[in-house]
Amino acid sequence: MSVDTHLSSVQLDIVREELEGQLFRWTRQLTDLETAVNDDAVEVSTKSGILADIVSAERNLAVVRQALQDVTELTYGRCDGCGLAIPFERLKARPLARFCMLCQRRHETR
Repeated sequence: MSVDTHLSSVQLDIVREELEGQLFRWTRQLTDLETAVNDDAVEVSTKSGILADIVSAERNLAVVRQALQDVTELTYGRCDGCGLAIPFERLKARPLARFCMLCQRRHETR
């Protein structure tokens, strides 16, 4: 695995801090959802929606954890489409961005 990044250590710290905040929020939301789904006072018809939200929260947690791992391994910020560096401005606005703008447009038009 190639260990290189186009981001400075300061930029990586900014992104890491944002991702850790997202990790905290998703973890808290997942805990709240799990508590709600196990609450006997919650209607059975409501529980299916909560279960769907749990699946979504778990998926989001996995994405955030992978991004944090990529930051640690210094492989974060490369486009999944073309492999080029994703500009820091885009990553700062969307820390979970997987594509550069050109590949994102291509991906959306499929």
